[in-house]
Parts: sequence; structure tokens; C-alpha cells
Amino acid sequence: MSATRRQLLARTGAVGAGIVFGGALAELFAGTAAAQPLGRTGYGPLVPDPDGLLDLPKGFRYRVLSREGDPLRSGEGPVPSHHDGMAAFAGRHGRGGGGVHLVRNHENRVDARIPVPVTDGLTYDPAGKGGCTALALDARGEVVSERVALAGTAVNCAGGPTPWGTWLSCEETEDRAGTNGYTKDHGFVFEVDGADPHRSGAVPLTAMGRFQHEAIAVDPRRGVVYETEDAFLKPFGLFYRFLPEKPLGGLGSLRAGGRLQALRVPDVPDLSSIQETGTTFDRVEWVDVPDPLAHGTPVRLQDFGPRGITHAQKLEGCYWGGRSVYFVSSFARGADGSAADHFGQIWRYDPDHHRLTLVVVFGPGTDVQLPGESPDNICLAPSGGLMVCEDGNGAQHVFGVTRHGEVYAMARNAQNIGTAEQPEWGEFAGVTFSPDGRTMFVNCYTPGTTFAVTGPWHG
Repeated sequence: MSATRRQLLARTGAVGAGIVFGGALAELFAGTAAAQPLGRTGYGPLVPDPDGLLDLPKGFRYRVLSREGDPLRSGEGPVPSHHDGMAAFAGRHGRGGGGVHLVRNHENRVDARIPVPVTDGLTYDPAGKGGCTALALDARGEVVSERVALAGTAVNCAGGPTPWGTWLSCEETEDRAGTNGYTKDHGFVFEVDGADPHRSGAVPLTAMGRFQHEAIAVDPRRGVVYETEDAFLKPFGLFYRFLPEKPLGGLGSLRAGGRLQALRVPDVPDLSSIQETGTTFDRVEWVDVPDPLAHGTPVRLQDFGPRGITHAQKLEGCYWGGRSVYFVSSFARGADGSAADHFGQIWRYDPDHHRLTLVVVFGPGTDVQLPGESPDNICLAPSGGLMVCEDGNGAQHVFGVTRHGEVYAMARNAQNIGTAEQPEWGEFAGVTFSPDGRTMFVNCYTPGTTFAVTGPWHG
């Protein structure tokens, strides 16, 4: 079943009517720090920004850290286009250090307006236009350095942080060498040390598979890496786990290899067919991927045996919370071949009990100024809830979900990239918080802009 955003707000305890959260929503925040509860309307209404960049609630403010086309402080070239997935890490002391460092993806294809500059020691394929840049901020939040951290990759969409402080950047493509001018195969995960990129270099983690990667989350106890695959058209993507030979081994340990497996929910070939929150599957299965490098056949098309494998459309955001991994299906459309329609789901997998649960279903927006659909990048917030980047139609928001099941607007993109008659706004991506929880960082995809948002997060 689905619900509008306002229904999702109101039905926290409504048994048998619309979304029923009950204990399911509480699972989203298991293991998060306690925080003061938000009011019934989150942080209050959004206030239009007189500068036309970012609308925020009263009491919050933003700083623009970086915009595409501006010079990189390193002198390597201009800031690349298409700001996407991002993570924040505690800064390291020393040259170029600071209070926080950010690693930011650039989802550039071959036609990118501003590619990631080709850089010695950090370039995988000189024909690739994507990659990562790294920003270092001092204790006052001022940018003290900005440089290339990975170049020569393609369509770097999302990824995720590791427990040892590096970023795993994911290529959302399966293009081979010789396609679109590429000199090497693409579709890999790359490890990036944002504080010292030359320590990590540009080495593909081939054992983690070659497919349309979206996001990852690492189990901090076992070292298992979970991966989503964003396949828009049927056959849709899979949800994976990677069992590394050297779990939790630090920078470079994932290069030692491991086993790639895909999730099978018995008798459920398509997750979109599940519509009721709280639906739980015990003892789901993990099946070895026959050919992780997809030498001849894309992974999602490979033969997983007579019982098949479980697919889902638009698998995007992925994060670890408490003792579980959560992953997002941004939407499903029967017209594209999905078993059923929905406007966004969040699933929880509990590895201790091999249990999969549908915990949130999003719905279409009844208010064009605040639609609640197509969730994408997602992270835990210092308020104890979630922050979700919206990637749908109309106005684009970062919206929050409280521990009580309330959904509220946190930010709205005010940069109109359309016309006055037909306005259009770019999606948000890469929402993340500083280690001390005092600053939210978020990207506007187009025009590429990185914001730092501060304010009364716990008030």
C-alpha cells in the first residue's frame, strides 16, 4: 500500500489504515544516539532564500563551499560537474587538514560539461570523465583545500564510508573498453582516501563485482559490504553482499578479494510486489554470483539456478544503522516491468537473524511544493531520525523522518534551472553530517553546489 506524505505524517499509530509503522519505524533508528524530540512540524516551515539558492527553516543558515566551474584550490582545474554522493570524516592534522574533510562524487558521463581533471597517480582511465574531489575544512568550517581525489572513472553516483575512514566510490555503468571511447572496463567500486588520495590511488575493487553500482554500507562488526544496483529498466538490479577475505583490514584490504553474493527472497522475484510495511521474510538466502566481473553477461541476467534471484527497480541509497543495513528502492513502475507501482521503499536487513523487513513506504505528493516521493541518498541525522534526498518531479527537497514517523521539509532547492514559465530544479544528493553532528553537508546535483547547513539541530 502507499500513502501521501501527509498521510505518512499522520498515521504513525494507525492500525489498519494506510501506513502502519508500529515497531517497524522504530527499527530505522535502532542504535542511534538519543536526541531531543522534534515538534510536530519538524523545524518549521521553509523560508524562501532571498539569494535564490537554498530555502531552510528559520534559524538555519547555509554556506556555499564549492560550485561547479569555480577553480579548484589545488590549481588542477575547475570544480567538476554533477555533484553526487558524499561523506564527511574527521579531519586529520597537518598540511591541508582541518576539522572535517569531505569526499564528493561527480556523476560525469562522456558528455560531461566539466570533467574531473586527469591527475597523475589518481587516474584509472584517461577517457573517463567522472571521479571524486576532496575538500578539507578547518575548525571554523572554512574550506582550506579542494583537490582531485580520483579521476578517470565513469558515472560515480553514490558509494559509502568505511569504518576505517575511507570512501567507496561506485560507478553506475557497465560500459566496457571500446564503448564511448573508454580504454578500460567500467562498473567498479574504488576506494578513496580523501585526506591523502595518493595513498589509495585509482585501483578498481574487481572482486566486488562489475555492474551498475549505486551505494554501499559496511557492517562495522563483521566487515561485510552491502551493495545496491541501480537498474532502471527490466531486468532490474539486485541487492548484494561482499564477504571480504580481509574484513575490516583498513585501507587496501578490500583489494585482497572475497565472495560476491546476491539476495534471494524465496518466492519473491520482485520486491515491488510487497506493499505493506512491517512485512517480514525470515531466513532469506544469499547466492554466489556466477561471474562477478560479468565477462559475457551482466550479473543481474546471469543464471542463479532454477529458483532464480530477487530483483528490484531503482535500488539506490544504502546505510548501516544499529545492527542492520537499510536500502532504498527509489520507485517502481509497472509500465517499466515492475510487479507493482510504488513511490519509494526502505528495507531493513538484519544479518543476525537473516531477516528482511519493509519498514517505510513513501507516497505521491499532494502538495506540489512538498512532494514526498522518490527517496534517493539517505543518512542518519543527529536528531535521531533520517535525512533523505528527494529525486522526483517538481520541487526538490531534503526531507527528514523523525523517530515518531513524522516527515518534514529540511531544505528546498531554490536554483531554477528551467524557465519562469516552466521551472525545474535539480535533485539533492550526498546528504551527510559532520562527525560532531553540528553541520549538514548536501549537494545540489545541477548546478553542482555543495552546501554546509548549520542551525539548532537538537532544538
